[in-house]
Amino acid sequence: MLGGMTKSKIAVTLAPDLVARARRAVRKGEVESVSAYVAAALEEKAKLEDLASMLEDMLEETGGPLSERERRAADQALGLQRKRKAG
Repeated sequence: MLGGMTKSKIAVTLAPDLVARARRAVRKGEVESVSAYVAAALEEKAKLEDLASMLEDMLEETGGPLSERERRAADQALGLQRKRKAG
């Protein structure tokens, strides 16, 4: 968690299944509170967004995403088989 950060109290509306998951995590001792569960989820989301942004920057610097030909070559080198698109 982001240490030493001032905390702000907010109210959020969540789907009942998400609330149940958070409460279950608290009961299991995985987190200390529902607030901690939500904070951890938001931090994870922020990390993923940062990674996506970094990947986008890297792709811009290297000429963009793989072409279909490059992707097929990479898949072949890795021993992966991709399903062909119908059409």
